[in-house]
Amino acid sequence: MKTAIFPGTFDPFTLGHASIVSRGLSLFDHIIIAIGVNSAKQTMFTLDERIIQIRACYLDEPHVEVSSYEGLTVDFAKSQGADFILRGIRSLYDFEYERLLSDVNHKISDIETICLFAEPDYSSIQSNVIRELLNYKQDVGAFVPPAILELLKKQS
Repeated sequence: MKTAIFPGTFDPFTLGHASIVSRGLSLFDHIIIAIGVNSAKQTMFTLDERIIQIRACYLDEPHVEVSSYEGLTVDFAKSQGADFILRGIRSLYDFEYERLLSDVNHKISDIETICLFAEPDYSSIQSNVIRELLNYKQDVGAFVPPAILELLKKQS
């Protein structure tokens, strides 16, 4: 079974993230959406809220799991039996950053990174922009999966 982890902060999980997971399912048997915990990073949503939000998107998808981890991404991947890290690329900046991480991760673990380019409709979506819109009570329905939009509406 080919297992990949899709790591990120996912604050919040966007349509761009969902697109990468959906397209990744044609490449992998199992995808673990891995929410990285970084105490230095300020988030809008708690870890538990992000787990609930993302799980709500995949209630009927047995090939997708949501988990969290601390520490190195490759160590988490190994602990889950994953041989691949799945990542999305929106821009040249993302490409350079992901190439650097991929090189280091491969050197220390032999885990392969598979990058998918963002679909054009999602290439401009960034979680930090969505957080800003939420701060100003703007509708983010064009940027997040319907299940997350429903949870956000219940919270406000």
